[in-house]
Amino acid sequence: MLRSLYSGISGLRAHQTMLDVTGNNIANVNTVGFKGSSTEFEDTLSQLTQGASGPQGQTGGTNPAQVGLGVKVAAITTNFNQGSAESTGKATDMMISGDGFFVTSSGGQQLYTRAGSFDFDASGRLVTPDGALLQGWTANAAGVVNTGSPIGNITLSPTTTIPAVATSQATVDGNLPSDAATGTSLERDLQVFDGNGVARNLALTFTRSATGWDVSGADANGITGTGSLGFTNGKLTSGGSLSVGGITVDLSTVTGYAGMTTVAASGQNGSAAGTLESFTLGNDGSLVGAFSNGLKQVVGRVALAKFTNPAGLQKSGDSSYTSTANSGNPQIGQAGDPGFGTLAGGALEMSNVDLSQEFTNLIVAQRGFQANARIITTSDQVLQSLIDIKQ
Repeated sequence: MLRSLYSGISGLRAHQTMLDVTGNNIANVNTVGFKGSSTEFEDTLSQLTQGASGPQGQTGGTNPAQVGLGVKVAAITTNFNQGSAESTGKATDMMISGDGFFVTSSGGQQLYTRAGSFDFDASGRLVTPDGALLQGWTANAAGVVNTGSPIGNITLSPTTTIPAVATSQATVDGNLPSDAATGTSLERDLQVFDGNGVARNLALTFTRSATGWDVSGADANGITGTGSLGFTNGKLTSGGSLSVGGITVDLSTVTGYAGMTTVAASGQNGSAAGTLESFTLGNDGSLVGAFSNGLKQVVGRVALAKFTNPAGLQKSGDSSYTSTANSGNPQIGQAGDPGFGTLAGGALEMSNVDLSQEFTNLIVAQRGFQANARIITTSDQVLQSLIDIKQ
């Protein structure tokens, strides 16, 4: 049989594969986090009809004569270029800018994906649309994340609470008027908390004395404390703190200039217990929870993975990948670390398929298929001619 007949068949098969790959790219033009693929061809073995010979005396050398036996698909390579960003405004949507991958777990198998469309399940876990669990680290009660520990499921349940913190320090700043009459009294109230999160009032009284200002404090439990403040040219020269029932009131920034009465409590470090109301995503993958007590604290951090050879990953469906022998082992880290990229909340990475390129590839594959079909037709006509000779 004619070798060209089989070359044409191999060409049909190769270009059919190219059509399949191109069609899949076009079909996923709006798939979140999808990475397009390209087809690479290479020729098959060539039949040697005449070997090469070297020059000898008055005779020149000759080149080898070979007849190719067709084409085959050498590789189908995934293009991991960054896709365009689409803002969604949804807190659970995340986008990686860089080379990292989200780490998910499905049925105990660790998977990797660029699709950052996550949502909560009934247990408060962040999951992909197909139910794979997003992996990362959960913060402890103090909001500290140990990224050196093994990764696990990220759970942000509405029942997540931040414990109450007893007030140990408070701050007062502003100005006490130096031109106030002796005996002038100013009162300022400050809300503080005990270890159970119960709020109580701490009353501070500033009384003008002949040498400065006396300050006294009394909380709702009847505990008191006293002190005095001295000023020179409006600057504090003595005093500066007051202790009331284990609470240290910092007065070091109070000034004593004339004509202004702006002294006020500016803060304290205690709080009541609170429940999680919402969260935001930081560029480093930190999930910062906003609690009902008005405080914000890190509740978890999203883990990312990177690979020495991302093109070696194997697609496993549902916009996910699994590692292979040629991708290298996953390196787990966090956003912002070298090679992992950064994270953005409220946005998604769209498909990186270039429709103009894909339609061009579609035409190329179609014409290549037609040309190889013509080879088969022509070979068939040659065979028919041989048969006609017999007739």
